[in-house]
Amino acid sequence: MPIVNFILADGSQKTVEGECGTPLMFLAKNNHIDAILAECGGCCSCATCHVHIAPDWMARLPEMDDDEKELLEFAEGVDEYSRLSCQVKLTEALDGVVVHVPESQY
Repeated sequence: MPIVNFILADGSQKTVEGECGTPLMFLAKNNHIDAILAECGGCCSCATCHVHIAPDWMARLPEMDDDEKELLEFAEGVDEYSRLSCQVKLTEALDGVVVHVPESQY
């Protein structure tokens, strides 16, 4: 099973293992990474699961759809490495991915 390295806003790291097909948001919530609010429960309607993917991992992610792009317009601290964690599903190609969790989800 692939491993995800969540880097929290305070610089601490939480490494968790997950099954392929699991959205990063569910993996975070199931492992008590509370900084990912995910108020909509993963329906891609709130942007409170915004994260930053480490630059060297971006090419391994699927393209963002229009809904995700629109929602990210409302998130704080968005940059070229921003994604909604509910829209990124774990794959073997993401084994070891580094995900930075911002301090704020608003």
